[in-house]
Amino acid sequence: MFFVYVLKSQKDNKFYVGYTHDLRKRFEEHNKGLVSSTRLRKPFVLVYYEAYANQEDAKEREEMLKRFSESMVHLRKRIRKSILSK
Repeated sequence: MFFVYVLKSQKDNKFYVGYTHDLRKRFEEHNKGLVSSTRLRKPFVLVYYEAYANQEDAKEREEMLKRFSESMVHLRKRIRKSILSK
């Protein structure tokens, strides 16, 4: 399985979108500061993820959420209570 995930930084309250085949390991890497793009924004909470059987599908979804602000706005509306509670 491949996962598209959304993290929320507890430091600056901004979001990070990524994809991986091992969600638990990748989440741990973000929080340990092992990911250069998020190192200065840790700690994180996982606010959302989607699972895909195909890597290409997961990568396309990640790119859609990163490129098109409208997609992220729609997702934020869907998970607004999860975002606020973290």
